[in-house]
Amino acid sequence: MAKKPRVKLPKKAKAGDVVQVKTLATHKMETGNRKDKKGNKIPRLILNKFACTFNGAEVFSADMHPSVSANPYISFFITAKESGTYDFTWTDDKGATIKTSKDIAVS
Repeated sequence: MAKKPRVKLPKKAKAGDVVQVKTLATHKMETGNRKDKKGNKIPRLILNKFACTFNGAEVFSADMHPSVSANPYISFFITAKESGTYDFTWTDDKGATIKTSKDIAVS
């Protein structure tokens, strides 16, 4: 599974501000098309789902496919409405997940 992902989200924002969220997950994203040194096919293992929730409600999600590069970088914008916690979840082909959270204070 991927190492702990990196997330950039401002700690503070004013109500109504549009802020950018940047995420980077370290993962090889093995497509299943390559072979190892012995000629055996390396099984597919990619991060295939990303979801971001705010106080439990989904605000952004993405489905990923084998054509996505290793270490997928995802950037999106949100409108700061209230203080709370953003939860980020990446899921791989085996169903394993990696999660992280960030808080934002809105004034």
